[in-house]
Amino acid sequence: MSNSSVMPPALDQGVALFLDFDGTLSPLQDDPDAVFLASGLDSVLMRVSQKLDGALAILSGRDLTDLSKRVPDTLWRFGNHGLRSAAPGAAMTEGVPSAPKSLLSGISSVVDVHDGVRLEEKGPVLAIHYRAAPEKSEQLTHEISSVISQYKDYSLQSGKMVLEAKPSGANKGVCLQAAMGTAPFAGRLPVMIGDDKTDEDAFLVANKLGGWSIKVGEGESAANYRLASHRDVATYLEQVLGEV
Repeated sequence: MSNSSVMPPALDQGVALFLDFDGTLSPLQDDPDAVFLASGLDSVLMRVSQKLDGALAILSGRDLTDLSKRVPDTLWRFGNHGLRSAAPGAAMTEGVPSAPKSLLSGISSVVDVHDGVRLEEKGPVLAIHYRAAPEKSEQLTHEISSVISQYKDYSLQSGKMVLEAKPSGANKGVCLQAAMGTAPFAGRLPVMIGDDKTDEDAFLVANKLGGWSIKVGEGESAANYRLASHRDVATYLEQVLGEV
């Protein structure tokens, strides 16, 4: 459980830093398309990456193509919950298969009858956003779960005003573990910062490998430490640069 009364350790040149995007580097919005880095944060991220010899990655549930429009391409990017990746300045890995058409159709039929609910296709991952209709959380969970139960390789992951139908390989913890076995991350202590339930697997892996994890915002978590908001994350990063 995260310790909200103790500041996270200072980041030094021996860490590998993994950062979620939505809710961690930028505030959540009703419209996911309206989420961008705060002014100047792209420069901070690039300079921190340089300090860490490139061992900084954005690890997001967003589709990699979409994520790459929102963060500098000079950084490592892992999208689709780790199913796709892009090295700094390199082309993105090939696209991943789409979700089964029958699953997409089944979930679409649920979403279409609910006002304020939006379906986002992220390769094999299907995200159901209901921030504009929070009262529908329980009903949507029940209805989407019923659809997904017919697909053995899929499970339902809840998040902040979002439900995600994910195949088993879409897991931030699996991604972080694999990244730590390759350059430039290997031989370092992993640090994972995130705000949502989809980050919990990566928190557990970072802790297991001797690093630490930071939960952004409220809620139960396996993270060691806690920061109140995306603004505190920015301040934490700026401390590496001696700007605070």
